[in-house]
Amino acid sequence: MLTRSDVKRHRETAARMLGDLGIVLTGEERENIEIADLGLGDFQSEGLALVVYVNNDRYCAKELVLLPGQTCPQHRHPPVKGEPGKMETFRCRSGRVYLCVDGAPTERRRAVPPKNSAEHYTVFHEIELSPGEQYTVPSDTWHWFQAGPEGAVVSEFSSTSTDENDVFTDPRIRRATEIAGD
Repeated sequence: MLTRSDVKRHRETAARMLGDLGIVLTGEERENIEIADLGLGDFQSEGLALVVYVNNDRYCAKELVLLPGQTCPQHRHPPVKGEPGKMETFRCRSGRVYLCVDGAPTERRRAVPPKNSAEHYTVFHEIELSPGEQYTVPSDTWHWFQAGPEGAVVSEFSSTSTDENDVFTDPRIRRATEIAGD
């Protein structure tokens, strides 16, 4: 569980990484950077920071900030209330991102599942994204992604995001971040 000071520190890091790219955030956006530790207790390894610009009943736009080697665990976006699951396009802005999806496993894959949860990773077809490259993940598709050694910033453009409905392969994951006082 993260403490308030952990969240503050991680928000500052994410804001700095975005600022280094010339991405300007409003004060409100800086204060609302979501620090998703996924309830696993190891944010440095599994989790990410998110800035949500817009999320309505038609579309969503976000920035995803990953620390060096940090992984967003394997998940999918299932259909919700008769609507297809979220389809999302990831566009790498800085660093490298190793995106793993369904398909033939990549022989010399760079993404490595975190040791504490490796058994929950099952898709290993890797797409490497460098700055300016993008990939679209179809609805209801298993995927996970990991930042390279410099960390990464990724812009996400998608259909409506209902993150609370995401399905993870790791049953320990809790999408809502819990914060302890300090």
